[in-house]
Amino acid sequence: MHVKKGDKVQVISGKDKGKQGVVLAAYPKKNRVLVEGVNIVKKHVKPSQLNPQGGIISKEAPIHVSNVMPLDPKTGTPTRVGYKIVDGKKVRYAKKSGEILDK
Repeated sequence: MHVKKGDKVQVISGKDKGKQGVVLAAYPKKNRVLVEGVNIVKKHVKPSQLNPQGGIISKEAPIHVSNVMPLDPKTGTPTRVGYKIVDGKKVRYAKKSGEILDK
């Protein structure tokens, strides 16, 4: 997958197109990511010990990884991701600026 937890991404298609957020979780087996503030859904929850009130809550739902693009650290625009070997390690880099995405 071209994005990891903690990456700043922009949604490039769907109902939330143009929104930006941080990847909260990545699910590689399902090819999905959970992005902060994107794809908000309403969930009906029963009263429980954790939530004694119950009711309807809003939470983020995962979206397909093909619908997000990482933001270039230099320009802040969406960019494609390339891979190269640096000091014997495979790292991700932004195709637009050549900036390394991995810390």
